[in-house]
Amino acid sequence: MAAVVIVHLIVSMAHGAAHSGAHVPLSRSANLFVYIVILAGPLVGLALSWRYERLGSLVVALTLAGSLIFGLVNHFVLESPDHVSRVDAQWRTLFGTTAALLAITEALGLGLAIRLVRRRSWS
Repeated sequence: MAAVVIVHLIVSMAHGAAHSGAHVPLSRSANLFVYIVILAGPLVGLALSWRYERLGSLVVALTLAGSLIFGLVNHFVLESPDHVSRVDAQWRTLFGTTAALLAITEALGLGLAIRLVRRRSWS
């Protein structure tokens, strides 16, 4: 799970660079969600998991689930400047690739975190 959280952070940073380069704006609330849930949340969960594995894994699961839903809706469902098909052609490949990699790492991390939550006791 730790490796997936770290890879997710790296892919998130690359995706953020694609957002900036392509001039794809996010609302204030979307930016807050990105910084709190998508970037910080999995890291906080990972840190918690060193001492409280089940609680930390639950935080990772919840934040990656939120990240996955946010990304799928904004990048692949809603017609908006954040949709992969609407991004400037120069940035479309990086933007689309990192959006897909985010979905993959979020789904994988969610699955691993749920497995850890189910496997460990709350004590």
